[in-house]
Amino acid sequence: MLAPTITTSRALAFKFSLPSLVLSTKTRMDSPPRNLLMSSVSRSPPREVLVEDTGDGFVSLQEWQRWGSVSPLPATVKQIVEDMKALERKTDAQMSFGGIGGKLQGDFKVQEDKKHRATYEALGNSEKKLQFFSARQIACRLLGSRGYLCQKCWLAMEDCMCSKLKPCTLWHGVRFWLYMHPKDFLRQNNTGKLLWQVFGVQSATLCLFGIAEDEKIMWDAFKRAGQSKVWCLYPNKNAVTVSVPDTFSPESSANLEYTPVMTDGDKTLNFVLLDGTWSNSAAMFNRLKEQAKSVWGDEDIPCISLNMGASAMHKLRPQPSWDRTCTASAAIGLLSELHLLPEFSAYGLDEQAEAVEDALVVLLEALTTRRLRMGRSISRKARHNRDIC
Repeated sequence: MLAPTITTSRALAFKFSLPSLVLSTKTRMDSPPRNLLMSSVSRSPPREVLVEDTGDGFVSLQEWQRWGSVSPLPATVKQIVEDMKALERKTDAQMSFGGIGGKLQGDFKVQEDKKHRATYEALGNSEKKLQFFSARQIACRLLGSRGYLCQKCWLAMEDCMCSKLKPCTLWHGVRFWLYMHPKDFLRQNNTGKLLWQVFGVQSATLCLFGIAEDEKIMWDAFKRAGQSKVWCLYPNKNAVTVSVPDTFSPESSANLEYTPVMTDGDKTLNFVLLDGTWSNSAAMFNRLKEQAKSVWGDEDIPCISLNMGASAMHKLRPQPSWDRTCTASAAIGLLSELHLLPEFSAYGLDEQAEAVEDALVVLLEALTTRRLRMGRSISRKARHNRDIC
């Protein structure tokens, strides 16, 4: 997510107008111990998920990567899935998921809560605790979504929008990194997923917060590119943010080594998009700074501000203020602003921004249609104060 710099001169114009749809995605990440305990309250009946042994810890590499990842199956996720299946056999309690977010429910939830809390408390340091917290969130979402969500668009099978999405090739000089909080993984109204659905996983790559395998892939790419080729789209209050023209125009000091014709993959411009709630994104940005200091001896990660208006995604999920935008809209804004610079105007970035915009419209339509079909409110006013985790 990104809080853009508001101007009256330009705002993204979306082609399709929808009713004011609100799906709050507010989650509270105070500390992993409190958040590890998942609520059993739900408006939906439990749905049983039978996990078959695939020969690879019950979740195969192929299944894992069909959800959008490029990494190997994380060892911690694999272990937690195996532990959950072992507990299911030991307690003879059926593993079931239900409600918003597909949370664990029933007798199995009670037993699993006790076990995972004891495991968490026994871990020796904060890094291991973060990895366990993230892996457990992801493992539960994987098992709870199996057979229910489409693995490509993350929508319920009956609402799958894959046939309406049009792929587009992103200019090879740009690469997006979707640094996603585990609580946003497989969330139906997540917009970051649209980037790899449109551009492909090598141009817009998922990196899950706290998952060692994912973070290694991202930082290995950053090491090859060098510190001067990595930026974050995040409103860092403790540092000066810079605009796109100030960063990439020929006169910019940050642009002295840049040449528009890029044939070396290591010269690709890497843009990190923090994909999570505003409260969670602060912890994610701090982790990026810590890793930057470890790799480069300097925790400074340049933050880019965008000149764009309020996102159309306010129709879908509320932000803390109208000047903040969703992940996909931030990517649209960046591509649009880069296209306005003469150095980038020949690479079709405006068409690539439009492709993401079209995908965002498709997502809005799909979620609006689902809510109307289920008889749920699509009024921002009616749902503004609800807290759906």
